[in-house]
Amino acid sequence: MASLTVRQLDEKLKRLLRLRAARHGRSMEDEVRTILREAADETGREALDLIEPSTKPHARAAGPAKAVALNVLLIIGGGIAAYKSLDLIRRLKERGIAVRCILTKAAEHFVTPLSAGALVGESVFTDLFDPAGEFDVGHIRLAREADLIVVAPATADLMAKIAGGHADDLATAVLLATDAKVLLAPAMNPSMWANKATQRNVAQLAADGFAFIGPNEGEMAESGERGTGRMAEPLEIVGAAEKFLAHETTQPLKGKRVLITSGPTHEPIDPVRYIANRSSGKQGHAIAAAAARAGAEVVLISGPVTIPDPVGIRMVKVESAREMLNAVERTLPVDVAIFAAAVADWRVANAGEQKIKKIVGKTTPELSLVENPDILSTIAHRTAQRPPLVIGFAAETENVVANAKDKLARKGCDWILANDVSPATGIMGGDRNTIQLVTKAGVEAWPPQSKDDVAAMLIEHIVAALNGVKE
Repeated sequence: MASLTVRQLDEKLKRLLRLRAARHGRSMEDEVRTILREAADETGREALDLIEPSTKPHARAAGPAKAVALNVLLIIGGGIAAYKSLDLIRRLKERGIAVRCILTKAAEHFVTPLSAGALVGESVFTDLFDPAGEFDVGHIRLAREADLIVVAPATADLMAKIAGGHADDLATAVLLATDAKVLLAPAMNPSMWANKATQRNVAQLAADGFAFIGPNEGEMAESGERGTGRMAEPLEIVGAAEKFLAHETTQPLKGKRVLITSGPTHEPIDPVRYIANRSSGKQGHAIAAAAARAGAEVVLISGPVTIPDPVGIRMVKVESAREMLNAVERTLPVDVAIFAAAVADWRVANAGEQKIKKIVGKTTPELSLVENPDILSTIAHRTAQRPPLVIGFAAETENVVANAKDKLARKGCDWILANDVSPATGIMGGDRNTIQLVTKAGVEAWPPQSKDDVAAMLIEHIVAALNGVKE
């Protein structure tokens, strides 16, 4: 077999290969092996079918194909906040965004090329005069292939160089050569941020078309230091990046209005105590972010959670089931309603106005419970303003599919996403989920995956359903 190297491929093919490899978290060489293995396997099956046709039915298509990943070039500057950039890489890749990375020399004092490279799935770039990268003018290629460049942390020194048009290292040379949008996430001591020289540079960069996210106010790495200078959190930067990337993507839900409930509800016993459950809101929030990335106008109605709000989404925060139902009904009409919140089934009939005191020698007070409104059933059975697609969740600990089928029939919704939330699964409050999609047409088992991937898969199914593709 003739030898084939990535370097021998044409530029367009190399770029597509880089994007695909980054999307799957593999090196380019491993991605080539995967492609060849899949092609050989498929061709072999087709050839075998000609000789001996298979008696097994062909698998159903997995829904609409995913768009090619967009490409973000992340430049990590030399500041203590550089450790956050490793999480930023992970967050971008979770959203299907391909990431390539440049480390400045100063950045290598805080994070290593090995750690950053492990996360992006390929070698990171550090040297303007690297013979392996510059044989084809690598810094120009990096500048041209990025859909967006993110500089995080953008230190005072790095911003001063950019504002002055310097190009004495790989990072500044790329920034001088690019025509892509550049998003800067400043990070420095508050005194450095407030310095007149830094503010002149910020004003110049803004006038030159650079975008900024942060800095935030808070505690600094130095003991006793507080003020404006903290780098924006990774999720904030991701949200800002997605807005700039939106024009590069197809938005299949553009013009659609999507309502999502998320998290638990708290049903008061008295001013101090309440009835609740272990829902974290991670799955509902992930679905809201995925719907927004698909172009939908999203309203996220959330019970009490401790996770950050998705960036750029209209939030309605509630406490109880009755408050959540009221918020849902005020949000109608919508095109899609997704009820991911774990709403408490019962509440105390008469919550105490004062804290219920424990009295020695007295019997334990009895709590009289009444049923909460069933939000999913209420909306699914509406005769006016019923959303065209109503989706519920079934968190079960036994007989998952059977209980979900029963819930689908009783609630009158269109789909149920069922999952096993037994403590051993770690799903309730965890980062991963395993879904059984239950519809009138049958049951579709989804693989174990991150809650972000579950959200993306659900949005793909919703797009197909709204476009009339049979699920």
